[in-house]
Amino acid sequence: MLDLFPIEKIILPLPDAVFEFYPNFFNQEEAEMLFEKLMNETPWQQDDITIFGKKIAQPRLTCLFGNEGKPYSYSGLTMQPHAWNPTMMFIKDKVEQISEQNFTTVLANLYRNEKDSNGWHADNEKELGRNPIIASVSFGEERKFQLKHISDNNVKLTLNLNPGSLLVMKEGSQIHYKHQIPKATQPKNARINLTFRTIL
Repeated sequence: MLDLFPIEKIILPLPDAVFEFYPNFFNQEEAEMLFEKLMNETPWQQDDITIFGKKIAQPRLTCLFGNEGKPYSYSGLTMQPHAWNPTMMFIKDKVEQISEQNFTTVLANLYRNEKDSNGWHADNEKELGRNPIIASVSFGEERKFQLKHISDNNVKLTLNLNPGSLLVMKEGSQIHYKHQIPKATQPKNARINLTFRTIL
């Protein structure tokens, strides 16, 4: 069926990198259905990561899906991928069409409440290559997403990632910027975020 409503694209006004934001990538009905399916079909786990030499439990649940033989490592943790399921393939196909990228892997994150978070980081692990492209899809509760330039303290931006939205972080994004999902001060329901990436 043809989509009668073109997908809105916003280019974020940030130097040294390309960030494309699609606030209505999935409509409300699709976003709610996909949230429920992802919540129930995903084998969520909580792993320990190493931060500044200390092991801590990640403040969120995660799961890796991807092509066979493509593990993913970050913060002292190596994850083995689960096989793609139909829900993930449906989302992946749509993300690949609009981003014109082929992704091998998706890291799913479940932020259970306002206390779950993801600190300042860049997705710059060596298996992603020097200048990776990351596509991030959000479902469930809206959360704040913050960006800051690595070498210019005046360049920063806060974006509300609403359910059904897609943020594509393109050339320069993981070289010149860090990003985070901070803890929230108000109560929050669950949020699921899928970050598609290509492991070389």
